[in-house]
Amino acid sequence: MQVLVTGGAGYIGSILVRRLLQEGYKVKVLDRFFFGKESLISISKNPRLTLIQDDTRWFDPKILRGIDVVIDLAALSNDPSGELNPQKTLDINYKGRSRVARLSKENGVKKYILASSCSIYGFRDSLLDEESSINPLTTYAKANRLAEIAAAKLASEKFTVTMLRFATVFGFSTKMRFDLAVNGMVLGFFKNREIPIMRNGKQWRPFIHIKDVADSYVKVIQSPKDKINGEIFNVGSDSQNFQILPLAKEVAKAIKVPFKKKWYGDPDSRSYKISFKKIKKTLGYETKFSIADGAREIYLSLQNGILTDSIKTKTVEWYKHLIESKKIIDSIAIRNKIL
Repeated sequence: MQVLVTGGAGYIGSILVRRLLQEGYKVKVLDRFFFGKESLISISKNPRLTLIQDDTRWFDPKILRGIDVVIDLAALSNDPSGELNPQKTLDINYKGRSRVARLSKENGVKKYILASSCSIYGFRDSLLDEESSINPLTTYAKANRLAEIAAAKLASEKFTVTMLRFATVFGFSTKMRFDLAVNGMVLGFFKNREIPIMRNGKQWRPFIHIKDVADSYVKVIQSPKDKINGEIFNVGSDSQNFQILPLAKEVAKAIKVPFKKKWYGDPDSRSYKISFKKIKKTLGYETKFSIADGAREIYLSLQNGILTDSIKTKTVEWYKHLIESKKIIDSIAIRNKIL
């Protein structure tokens, strides 16, 4: 079986690609490599891995020939990054991914899996499941929903479409991100002896370890189409819904340091608790790794010098650099290419 992963050199993609190779799949990575190829260097000589530097918005559809499964990760990631240039976010995260889905169907791909996000639920007080109404508050969240809608319309007997709404991811990656809640808390304590917390700490978020994310993709690939076709699954664990202040205390406990906080930012407008019962009941999927597991592995990697902080580990800062240096092509050129 051959799998194409768009955005395969990113934070999640670089871990997922390794997992797919471990499962014995042939893997193609389609990526602009905005952050470089370093995350895949250690596996780049694997004969079952092919790296393709191209863009989801205008790559040659011939790349999809012979592909059995497409995992569509390529996107400008997270809510703050999406607001740097809303039009570019829509061009890449919505139009680019809807193009990948459409071309996948046209070129005989059997399964298409879209990476979406629980951020589309917005600000809600109740426990939310896949049947709950959504409230996307940011361009990133709105683009995710538009991509879901476009992909779902393509589902058919011969083309299986599955949309996965992920909890906030944490854990070690060869393409590290320190702008995610748990990862940033560990870094904050390591560097400054205190943990940064976005005000007011009462906001709820669901969390999932990056290795559990990779497991969920394998589970979907290996599931029969009657269980996954046209379906949306929240991906995470009910036990890892946390308010941010208690989460910070959990992180401190895991790495065995005195808890000391530092507030930053304005009160968060996003707050949501998510039910993950559907994916457990339907596919038998359960997470394996805890907040403590992720915090400890990151802290140890920082202590040992395996991980270091840089502009590339902060998504917003790096995207600002790319936009200013015009390495992310402007939306007029993008639209011309797509049309």
